[in-house]
Amino acid sequence: MKIFFIATALLLASFMSAQQAHLQISKLYDNYLSIKNSLVKDDASAAAKSANDFIKTASAIDYKILSEGNVEVLRSLATSISTAKTIDAQRESFHQLSENMILLSEKIKLSEKPVFIQYCPMAEGSWLSDAAQIRNPYYGASMLSCGEVKKVVK
Repeated sequence: MKIFFIATALLLASFMSAQQAHLQISKLYDNYLSIKNSLVKDDASAAAKSANDFIKTASAIDYKILSEGNVEVLRSLATSISTAKTIDAQRESFHQLSENMILLSEKIKLSEKPVFIQYCPMAEGSWLSDAAQIRNPYYGASMLSCGEVKKVVK
């Protein structure tokens, strides 16, 4: 009986750990989407705030889920967005953040819903979205629908 309880406790701890990992990665993806949506709206202040939220979430990720080096790269890029003086500089850092998040999306499930990898040929950059509809973070209102879905990660 004692062995059963220990095995059940270990199984439950493993499940909770996997569930916690999924929640951390999902929250990181949500913070990323918030940055993207702020850039779509040409709102540098909101992008900076969302980048700070991204940094907090990334800082809380267990290194068993994502290596310390990967977390540091993500935090560094988000810091560049949060401290940038112009929206153009934010978009440049977002380009690099997106490249890293796309790589992450191919290794770890970011969401229970499909994740759309979208691409703008004018910006020569890709980004992640939770919807198939194009909302371009690199040009905002000036070229809102410029781009295409390149891949769907399920």
